[in-house]
Amino acid sequence: MKNLLFLGFLLSSCFMVAQAYPAFSNNHEIKFNAGLFIATSTIEGSYEYYLSEDTSFGGTVYFDNNATDYNGDFGIGANFRAYFGYQPRSGFFAEAFGLYYTGEDDETGDPLAFRDNEYSTVALGLGLGNKWATRSQKFTLEIHGGFGRNVNPEDFQDTFMYRAGLSVGFRF
Repeated sequence: MKNLLFLGFLLSSCFMVAQAYPAFSNNHEIKFNAGLFIATSTIEGSYEYYLSEDTSFGGTVYFDNNATDYNGDFGIGANFRAYFGYQPRSGFFAEAFGLYYTGEDDETGDPLAFRDNEYSTVALGLGLGNKWATRSQKFTLEIHGGFGRNVNPEDFQDTFMYRAGLSVGFRF
């Protein structure tokens, strides 16, 4: 009887699982940068996929009517984030990002010189922010900012670009 009881406890321990946090099933998040829209009428949407409870990989795309704005009229890029908060998938984070963007240079320079004012460039940068999630982990609020440096073409290598926003998100 003791051997049978011991065998029962041994087999039942294979089915027990203990975790500090619940298993998350909503690894996808879509976000809208409401702060940037209110400030500059730029439409920016983002997607974030959680690799673990403290890292994620994402992408951003934005559109603007004014090609001479600071970050141009179109941009697309990727980012990698590491979260440092006490709650999983929220709190303080640091990110590394890359961004391809296009626009139009409003500097005319010499009126007799022929110059194409349209440009496209790639920037690499770092950013910081904070994210808050509801108790159900479905809705998020995020504030972030970052600076990057253009890496090409040669005319833009000495210039910097910035990213900032106040985003609302939904996880699914």
